[in-house]
Amino acid sequence: MGPRPRLLPRGLKWSLMAAAPVVLFFLSFAIGRYPIGAGELAAAVWHRILDPSPIADGRMATVLFNIRLPRVLAVMLVGAGLSVAGAAYQGLFKNPIVSPDILGASAGAGFGAALGLLLGLGLGAIQALALVGGIAAVLFTVLVNRTLSRDPLLGLVLGGIMVSTLCSAFTSCTKLVADSDGRLPAITFWLMGGFHAMTRSKLLAILAPISLSLGVLYAMGWRLNVLSFGEDEARSLGVEPRRVRFAVILAATLITASSVSVAGMVGWVGLVIPHLGRALVGADFRALLPASALLGASYLLVVDDVVRNAASVEIPIGILTAILGVPFFLAVYRASSRR
Repeated sequence: MGPRPRLLPRGLKWSLMAAAPVVLFFLSFAIGRYPIGAGELAAAVWHRILDPSPIADGRMATVLFNIRLPRVLAVMLVGAGLSVAGAAYQGLFKNPIVSPDILGASAGAGFGAALGLLLGLGLGAIQALALVGGIAAVLFTVLVNRTLSRDPLLGLVLGGIMVSTLCSAFTSCTKLVADSDGRLPAITFWLMGGFHAMTRSKLLAILAPISLSLGVLYAMGWRLNVLSFGEDEARSLGVEPRRVRFAVILAATLITASSVSVAGMVGWVGLVIPHLGRALVGADFRALLPASALLGASYLLVVDDVVRNAASVEIPIGILTAILGVPFFLAVYRASSRR
C-alpha cells in the first residue's frame, strides 16, 4: 500500500489554525450578556489609541476595556502557554501522557493560592503566593530527583508525583481549617478554575513571564528534536541535554505557575492539544510548538465562551475542560495511533 493521502494541504492547515483564534477573538465579544460587534470593537479600540477623550458610550467602554478584553486576552495567553508547555514536556520526557503539572507546579501554585485565601490576603498577594508556590514545588522536585534516582527523567517524574501529593495534602489542610461560610467556598471555587475575576493588572502580571517562556520553548524546538534521538546522539550533535532540560523545565514552570495564579486549575489543555497539533503538523517541534499555541488559544477561548453563556451562573472552567478533555483526548489519541 502506498502512503495515505493528506486530508488537507499543509498551507491550508496553517491558514485555518492561524485564522481560528482571530475569528474566535471577535466572536467572544459578540456573544454574552453585553454583545459588542466587530465594528464597535474596532471603532472603540481605534478611538482609544488615537483620541484620549472618553468614549461616548461609557458602559461599553467599561465592559470592553475593563472586563471583556482582559479576559479574552488572558484566556488566549493561558491556553497557548499550557499547550506549548505540555508539548515541550511530552517531548522532553518522551511520554505522550505528560502534562504541564507533571513536576508539581499546578499543585504547588494551588496550595499557595489556597493559603493566601485562608489568610484573607488581597488578590495581588494571592497571585504572588501561587506563583511562588508553583516554582518552589518544582525546585523541591529537582532536589528530590538528585537523591532519588540516577535516571534524570525517571527521578523528576517520581519526585513530581510525591511533591504533587504533598501539596495536595497541604491544600486539603487549608480547606479543613477554613471558615465554612466564607473562605472554604472561595478556596473550593478558585481551585476549580475560572477567568471571571480577570483584570488588566492580572493580565499584565502574567503577560511577561508567559510570553518570555513561550519564546524560550520555541527556541528549544530544534534541540528537542535532537534530544528525541537520545542523549548520546544529542551530545554528538552539540546539544547538552542537561541545559535543554533546565531551560524547558524553567519555562514550562513559569507558564504553569503563572496560569494557575490567575485562573486556578485549568486541566487537560496541556495534555490534549499537543496530540491534536501532532496529528495536524507532525512531531517536528519547530512546527508543533507554534501549532499547539494556536490550537490551545482557540480551544480554551471556545470553552470559556461556553462557560460564560451556557447557564445563568458561570461554570468553573476546570470542570468543563475535564468533561470535554476526556472524550476529546480519546478521539485524538486513537486517530493519531491509527496513523
